[in-house]
Amino acid sequence: MGFDGGLGGGIGIGMTAAGVILVLFILLVITGGGI
Repeated sequence: MGFDGGLGGGIGIGMTAAGVILVLFILLVITGGGI
């Protein structure tokens, strides 16, 4: 969380969601799962 620093509103929420998805994807790649 905390990817919405200073952007505010829906943009901030969107950035946070994108950050979380990116982190989850990286974890999947590191653990050998996914693409």
